Amino acid sequence: MSTYAGTPEAPAGASGAPPSDGPEPPVLEAVGLTKHYPVHGGGARGQRRSAVVHAVDGVDLSLHRGKVVALVGESGSGKSTIARLLAQLQPLTAGRLLLRGDDARTRGRRAFRRYVGKVQMIFQDPFGSLNPVHPVRYTLTRAVRIHQGRLRGQELEDALAALLERVHLTPVERYVDKYPHELSGGQRQRVAIARALAADPEVLLADEPISMLDVSIRLGILNLLADLRDRLHLAILYITHDIASARYFADTTLVMYAGRVVESGDSESVTQRPRHPYTRLLVSSAPDPDALAERAAAPPKGEPPSLVSPPAGCRFHPRCPFATDLCRTEVPPLLDVGRGPGGEPLRAACWGWSDRDGAPQVPADEGREA
Repeated sequence: MSTYAGTPEAPAGASGAPPSDGPEPPVLEAVGLTKHYPVHGGGARGQRRSAVVHAVDGVDLSLHRGKVVALVGESGSGKSTIARLLAQLQPLTAGRLLLRGDDARTRGRRAFRRYVGKVQMIFQDPFGSLNPVHPVRYTLTRAVRIHQGRLRGQELEDALAALLERVHLTPVERYVDKYPHELSGGQRQRVAIARALAADPEVLLADEPISMLDVSIRLGILNLLADLRDRLHLAILYITHDIASARYFADTTLVMYAGRVVESGDSESVTQRPRHPYTRLLVSSAPDPDALAERAAAPPKGEPPSLVSPPAGCRFHPRCPFATDLCRTEVPPLLDVGRGPGGEPLRAACWGWSDRDGAPQVPADEGREA
């Protein structure tokens, strides 16, 4: 698998991290996060029947300051839905959302504004997230006045300059009065990041922030986010379908399939020695120019299941070459499957790691330790 070059380190003490006598509690935590969307369709003889899309089911997630958590999976796995739930752009069906240990579910406009002052989102599309009829000055001024008070004159100019300098759009006068169509995709995404930073947040939710950018400038955006993580001591949720960038950028990686987390652990272990059969499929799907003919001759590996009527048991079992009757009938929990290099727990939702009767035998040469 291809990897990226190393991230430049921030100067000592630049992160502002407090001295720690133990693990710092999460700044944002989701417990049993669930989202079902109602679907209405016509039934027999004009009767209407209701169903739901199981977009997210029982996901636990913790974000710590100064750390990056990557959420990886194919399209439709529920990654972006989780980001919108954490940003409270959509209501939860079930579960709890905790900010610094307190219930964070907002009620009313003022409570929501206080929440977004701590939790900001960066959207996937830098071409659609900025208003095309307003220049950068207007976009950032509005964010500054919402979160920092109604600054005017030189105070406002200094605030705008600080934001643009923080995302490396310098000299400031070259960019502050430009319209979005006058900027490249990478520059637009930097403006969107600057807008989020105007709130002085503790958490950034980055929903595939580089997927719509040219390959040549993706690394620059990841390096910028890494620098912000270190200097501002931010907690970052990085959503991506590119597992190689998760290995490069994230401390921890969670792999999602059909609305559920199927594997979690430190990024190096998850991407280099995946335990769950789906993670192995995800890793093997990375482009390899030396194996194009072999890939073309390989049999299809199936498609994700319907989330309106998901399969019983493990949702990956229709595509899994090792599935048994146990996999088809019972939902596997996230089982402890080892420890990472730093002692971090590694977990996989696969019966192959259990001692249950009828559990599948996942071969060691497929990534499982003998």
